[in-house]
Amino acid sequence: MTAPKLALTEGDLSTTAADAVVVGTLQGADGLELAPGADAVNAAFDGALLEVLGTLRASGKADELVKVPTFGKLAAPLVLAVGLGKSAGEEQVRRASGVAARALAGKKRALNTLASVHLVAAAEGTLLGAYSFTEYKSDKGEAAVAKVDLIAPASKENKAALKAAVAISEAVAIARDFVNTPPNDLYPASFADRAAKLATAAGLDVEVLDEKALKKQGFGGILGVGGGSSRQPRLVRISYKGAKAVKKVALVGKGITFDTGGISIKPALGMDEMTSDMSGAAAIVATMVLAAKLKYPLEIIASIPMAENMPSGDAYRPGDVLTMYGGKTVEVLNTDAEGRLILSDAIVRACEDGPDYLIETATLTGAQVVALGKRTAGVMGSDEFRDRVAAIGTAVGESAWAMPLPEELRADLDSRLADLANVTGHRWGGMLAAGLFLREFVAEGVQWAHIDIAGPAYHTGGAYGYTAKGGTGVPVRTIAAVLADIAANG
Repeated sequence: MTAPKLALTEGDLSTTAADAVVVGTLQGADGLELAPGADAVNAAFDGALLEVLGTLRASGKADELVKVPTFGKLAAPLVLAVGLGKSAGEEQVRRASGVAARALAGKKRALNTLASVHLVAAAEGTLLGAYSFTEYKSDKGEAAVAKVDLIAPASKENKAALKAAVAISEAVAIARDFVNTPPNDLYPASFADRAAKLATAAGLDVEVLDEKALKKQGFGGILGVGGGSSRQPRLVRISYKGAKAVKKVALVGKGITFDTGGISIKPALGMDEMTSDMSGAAAIVATMVLAAKLKYPLEIIASIPMAENMPSGDAYRPGDVLTMYGGKTVEVLNTDAEGRLILSDAIVRACEDGPDYLIETATLTGAQVVALGKRTAGVMGSDEFRDRVAAIGTAVGESAWAMPLPEELRADLDSRLADLANVTGHRWGGMLAAGLFLREFVAEGVQWAHIDIAGPAYHTGGAYGYTAKGGTGVPVRTIAAVLADIAANG
């Protein structure tokens, strides 16, 4: 997909040639209101734009779209009025701009007045809302709007903010593209190759460990999970070091390119969605490319395990004991709890680099969806850093909720054979038990956060806001904001 070109402009809306002008509407206390930035458009309608919208039964509710012909009152023939709901906050502007971007498909140029409310949100919403994945379609449909002028001053600060917003949106699109690529084309080796090419092009250092190197170095979790597939596992290591790095951050992402559940096979219904089980890895690869673009004053090292969880004569079994990287042993009670096994190997390896912080993300548990729904990630880890990550994620529009790691659940991971088991054997607190399992592999003194994105990483319904069907790119924007916060505040 070719993304729209964005530009800042302060031109006269009444004389600027375009295919459409985007304005916002609000659900005010006394009824429909125009959002800030719509004054010039309203003036062109002789102050009657609200009346026209009311006639068309506009309400201002979130994601609402009402089209109004201008009949020559503006140089643009069409006004797109998009609802923000009850406030013109950052996320509301992002969502409304996404709605508008989808409606502008096939157009050459549009003007977005919501940028005067919140420039970054309008930019991100436009780019993410215009996103579509058509690589495997014969009919590609209408192209995204070619250019969107954001109505905001072309100041030095705004230019810098727009540049960052574009880079972040491009990173989200990279993650979405990975998730949306089917598993017959995206398997451990091809995923590793694509990640390496992107990282190398961004000037990053890359190391790819194949199955022979994994065996030599003792990555028992990755090898155990990936052994059932003819397409062998990989571990990708990507390194970035910014100038005057103030902190070292480790990133880890789950890269199960397809998950059948292994011998503990999943039900057929919905198994196709397991093409998204590498969403965490996709987000980490995209974030590393973004780090190089935005030049964070940090040292960041990503450890990304990739495997395909398949049932075969070579697959690991319930009852097997795996020796993980670093020496701990795990009794496998359920081969469908595979993500934590490959992540544990990667976490131990990441901690060998001596990071100050470790951020790990995965489509890890169905229990996350049961507890928090499809749009809110669960965040576990060190109390202070966990809360920091959850707050930052919610602030950038990727809803997140801090979750506990109850000590009473830890005993349920005890094994009769090994150091611990990979599941508790009951259904209570499954997301929390997975977090406790991962904690066993985090080095002492490392501030860490585990982001479970089982629900938010993949959207199965109709498009809304700036979110299309398929891969969402969550939590790229969260991790990017956390990195920026660490760079600024330590």
